[in-house]
Amino acid sequence: MTDTARRIIRLNYGFQLLFNLLWWMPVFYAYQKAAGLSDGQIFGIQSIYYVAFCLFEIPTGLIADRIGTRNCLRAGAVVMTAANLAPVLSASYTGFLLHFLAIAAGRSLTSGAASAYLYDGLRAEKCDEHYLKAEGTARALGLAAKVVCWPLVGPLMALAHTAPYVLSAASAAGSLACAVALPRLTVPGDGDGAGAGTAGGRAGGGRRRGAFLRDAGSALRCVASSPWLALVMMQGVAVFTLSRICQVNLFQPILLDHGIGESSHGGVLAAMTVAEAVASARPQWLSRRLTPVAWVSVLSLALAGTLAGLTLGGPWAVVALLCLFAAATGFAYPVQRKLVNDAVPAHAPRATLLSVESIVDRAVCALAAVAAGAYLSAGRLDALLWHSALATAVLLGVFQLVLRSGVVKRPSDRTAPGVRLDAVADGAGRPAGGGRRQADTPS
Repeated sequence: MTDTARRIIRLNYGFQLLFNLLWWMPVFYAYQKAAGLSDGQIFGIQSIYYVAFCLFEIPTGLIADRIGTRNCLRAGAVVMTAANLAPVLSASYTGFLLHFLAIAAGRSLTSGAASAYLYDGLRAEKCDEHYLKAEGTARALGLAAKVVCWPLVGPLMALAHTAPYVLSAASAAGSLACAVALPRLTVPGDGDGAGAGTAGGRAGGGRRRGAFLRDAGSALRCVASSPWLALVMMQGVAVFTLSRICQVNLFQPILLDHGIGESSHGGVLAAMTVAEAVASARPQWLSRRLTPVAWVSVLSLALAGTLAGLTLGGPWAVVALLCLFAAATGFAYPVQRKLVNDAVPAHAPRATLLSVESIVDRAVCALAAVAAGAYLSAGRLDALLWHSALATAVLLGVFQLVLRSGVVKRPSDRTAPGVRLDAVADGAGRPAGGGRRQADTPS
């Protein structure tokens, strides 16, 4: 790798770790209850958060392609810092609502921009074969930091009740320092408002009236004209929805249903996080016999099967299955992210397209959360897990039928997709055969 590529990767590690290090995550429910909020208010805020995230994804993706992904990362870090201070200044319903709305804005500013900057940065340095490992390692480091920091939240709150939110704000400020230090790239998508991310690289186009609408239209036309990109995006819905619903919404209900007390939940969550972190850092462990597309489908089925298995086992089996679920999630995320990035056509507004993917994922997740609430209210947790597994299997079956029918033509690769997974492991920086994969060709 070049020195610039190493700098980009290291600063991306720092940004991802600090930006996503939310110290308040294990205690936010109890914190809001202590502040006098009811369950209805707490979960109402969560519902508003999901909707706001979807709405914010549209303009923030366009903003990233207009002002540059690097500037968008900086803006996201500033918003996240302010968001984490809101409950400190006002521990009320209004304060927590503003907190989560700002969190949605900050995260949507970076959700597509961070991946787009890393991908374009490594591609500009002709080191794009290192993207998969860099994406997975960044996720693994962030998860490892949570394992280390989250057990400290309780003792820190005993010293200062607002400590989780103050430390989260400090972490976000650290991510801002990393974003400021990121080098400017020499590719479209990293400009400081000078034609960034436009289809034709129009200089100064970011300031034209109606530019955002043109970029939105460009992104939609790109999806419409690239069935492969749309298909890959839809495949990732199963991974994101299952992982989000299980690890956030259903995590505590599943443990409580199997007699695992709240005092053990932190330990189980830490074990799951370790499993996910290890898998995220080593996507190259996946065999070359299957393509990345096939691996995402297999891992999605593994997630579905694990959910069904949770209805059959005892407490120890449930803990083991949850760790297996987390490991499968860890493997799937970086592979799916690379598939989507590779499928984005050259000169397309990458950050906007990644935001479109995020909107689809979270929209489906919001619907799944509503369904999960209805099942839990009726006391049908086992039915929810079985139905989720069956729905995933049906979705992936349809995906495979479409893929094998030839209706959607898959772009040809210069090298076998499995080889690219393995090439990360040997550190050679080259696909098998000695040639460097061209950066502007979707795979």
